[in-house]
Amino acid sequence: MKVLSYQGFFGILAIASYLSLGLINPAMAQERVLRLLTVTGLGIERIPTTLTQVQLGVEIQAKTAAEVQQEVAKRTSTVVELLRSRQVEQLQTTGINLQPNYQYNNNERRLVGYIGTNTVSFRLQTEKVGILLDEAVKAGATRIDGVSFTATEAAISVAQKEALRQATTDAQQQGEAVLRALNFTSKEIVSIQINGANVPQPRIVQAEQFSRTAAKDITPVIGGEQTVQASVTLQISF
Repeated sequence: MKVLSYQGFFGILAIASYLSLGLINPAMAQERVLRLLTVTGLGIERIPTTLTQVQLGVEIQAKTAAEVQQEVAKRTSTVVELLRSRQVEQLQTTGINLQPNYQYNNNERRLVGYIGTNTVSFRLQTEKVGILLDEAVKAGATRIDGVSFTATEAAISVAQKEALRQATTDAQQQGEAVLRALNFTSKEIVSIQINGANVPQPRIVQAEQFSRTAAKDITPVIGGEQTVQASVTLQISF
C-alpha cells in the first residue's frame, strides 16, 4: 500500500484551501447581498356624499303609561307609513323607551306621569330629505336625533381603488427619488403590502352648515364630501 508523504499531504491541503478561498471571493459575496429600500405611499380620494342617514322619532308625555304607549304607537305607525311610502332605505327601529316622569321638591320625589319614545332610522337621497323631514313632523314625529351624510357603496368602492392606485404610484415615485439622490438604480419590487383603504365614516351635519338659500318652509339639508385614504408599502431592491 502506497503511503502519502508528508510533503504530499500538505500540498493537497494547500490546493484545497486555495479552492475554498476562491469560492468565497468577497466580491462575489457582496453581489449576493440583497439591498432593499422600504417606502410607503399615501393615496387620498374625495367623493361627494349623495345619501343621508336620518334618525327621528316620537316622544310623548302623559299621566299614565297606557296613554303614553298608545299615543306613541299611533304616531309612530303614521310616521313609519309615511317613510315606507317614500321608499326610504334601511328603515329600522333604533330605540323604544318608556319611563316614569318625576318632579323633585324639597328632597321629595313625586310621580307626575310617564315619558315614552320610539325612534327609527332610515337612509334616503340627500336632495329628498328636507321635504321628508317636514312631512314626518306633520305626521307626528316630535324629534330629529341625528343626520349624517355618506356616499353610495359603489362610489366608495371606486374611490378605494383609486386611492390604492395613487398610494402605489406615490410609493414608487418616493423610491425612485431616493435612489436617484443616492446614485443607485432600482431593480425590482420585492414585496407589496396594502395597508388598507379605509371606509369613510358618515359625515355628521352641523347646524351652521345648513343652506340659507333653500326654498321657503322646507328644511334645507346639504351634503358634502367624504375622504377615502389608502396606503401601500413597497420594498424595492437596488
